[in-house]
Amino acid sequence: MTRTVQPSDADNADIRPSLVGLTRAELQSVLGEMDVPSRQVRMRAAQIWRWVYAHGVREFDAMPNVPKSLRAELIGRFTLDRPEIVTGQVSKDGTRKWLLKVPSNGLAKASEIETVYIPEESRGTLCISSQIGCTLTCTFCHTGTQRLVRNLTAGEIAGQIMLARDELGDWPGLEPGSPDNLPDGDRKITNIVLMGMGEPLYNFDAVRDAMAIANDNEGLSHSRRRITLSTSGVVPEIPRWGNEAATMLAISLHAVRDGLRDELVPINRKYPIAQLLEACRNYPGLSNSRRITFEYVMLKGINDSTADARELVRLLKGIPAKINLIPFNPWPGSEYECSDWGEIETFADIVNRAGYASPVRTPRGRDIMAACGQLKSASTRLSAKERRDLASSPA
Repeated sequence: MTRTVQPSDADNADIRPSLVGLTRAELQSVLGEMDVPSRQVRMRAAQIWRWVYAHGVREFDAMPNVPKSLRAELIGRFTLDRPEIVTGQVSKDGTRKWLLKVPSNGLAKASEIETVYIPEESRGTLCISSQIGCTLTCTFCHTGTQRLVRNLTAGEIAGQIMLARDELGDWPGLEPGSPDNLPDGDRKITNIVLMGMGEPLYNFDAVRDAMAIANDNEGLSHSRRRITLSTSGVVPEIPRWGNEAATMLAISLHAVRDGLRDELVPINRKYPIAQLLEACRNYPGLSNSRRITFEYVMLKGINDSTADARELVRLLKGIPAKINLIPFNPWPGSEYECSDWGEIETFADIVNRAGYASPVRTPRGRDIMAACGQLKSASTRLSAKERRDLASSPA
């Protein structure tokens, strides 16, 4: 099922920035520049923070304990906008995918990202994007065929969570607008994974600030243990992420030999497997209760042999880990095929017998191109010079 929302007229676009995505310190700084007495800045920031992130309000006038004069000034300067839905699709298995429009900043005709919600009986996982496009060109990934347009802001990243909550009725006191196929329990979004479009560690600061909002007990209130960042292997940023954000970590591994991984995940040419696994062994807070997830897409005749399985076990020795085996999800133009089910089962059995949990990820949302590795928007591709111009332009 597909729902299309008519985009707003660009000529009438609201030029006020959204307050969504500011850190607590930035929000206090904004209020300090307004007519808020200095002794009240911290209190007013805390009130606004709770209304925005704990209650999900969309209008400043929905904050009754904030003075009317301050609300009026905020209305004149800011919005509480999330990314804008262009289309929404629901898979036959209940998976939801939203194509979202974000500001183009004058460089791209269309700036779009995709966000996916995967409901299960007792949990709901939201897969969010960190960039428009991607620089990594992983050959099995559809997103990798879309060059990078730009990094998302902290507000655009956190805004995906908030928009999904809007759509699912996942704020306190609200009923789900589309109750079918939603998990039991009060929370419809129980887990957040940074596994959508882009390499999150190449947008470190914005992703970190958005996840601080997601984790804040007076904000979106998601436990760090239920937030997972997936990286293709930006080795220098892995320890920094562990120290500054301390979420769970997933590694897109997909091969056990450098020659093959160089082809499948080209960043391996810069940070080969040995360096990547050493960073994993030293990940801050790593323990049996905080294991690293290694993601391994199953490609027929490429990386699915029994020898590959045994080498995977050898490589991960000593790392508290679980291994997600991902049946390859086809996309138009792909040169790969999914491994036969018997090969996947044999591979999983070898890994399981070595003591590693190795669930085979059930493909979800394939019929709406929402499965792992299938996300891609239609945003205009930018040249390297255009990206540099964007990076140096005012926010």
